[in-house]
Amino acid sequence: MRNTERFPVKGANSLWHIYKTVPFWKVVRNFVVIQAARYTPFLAMKNWMYRTFLNMSVGEKTSFALMVMPDIMFPEKISVGRNTVIGYNTTILAHEYLIDEYRLGPVVIGNQVLVGANSTILPGVTIGDGAVVSAATLVHKDVPAGSFVGGNPMKIIYTKEEMDKRRQADPFHG
Repeated sequence: MRNTERFPVKGANSLWHIYKTVPFWKVVRNFVVIQAARYTPFLAMKNWMYRTFLNMSVGEKTSFALMVMPDIMFPEKISVGRNTVIGYNTTILAHEYLIDEYRLGPVVIGNQVLVGANSTILPGVTIGDGAVVSAATLVHKDVPAGSFVGGNPMKIIYTKEEMDKRRQADPFHG
């Protein structure tokens, strides 16, 4: 189970309760900041915008590629370590609105992580240091440090130990 907090709702589905869970003007501000950051090619400016206006924790030299979509409603629940790459058009969610409930959970992405393009990271997930997430992966559970994962649903393709052996056998890394 992911690290999320669950909140039941009565009546209409939980998305109809959105402005009881997050202030309207916060969503408007976050939307404007995220849209501007999605299109800017300046990595340092993106990181500054995320830290300053969205209260995200973003490590030094981290790179958010074009069109990355952090959570609009709860971006402050997202933490990304140093020297990490978040690939093109990746979505990072810290909330999910369901029929009878909504869930909130922190997303922790470690140091020197690579997240491939078009991936989706669900709330309550931790991606360990040095992990590699293949393109188009649905990250629905924690990713062990140093591992290589991919798919929908996500599966471990190589453990840290297997990745270390592969790197040693590679003339570029070895």
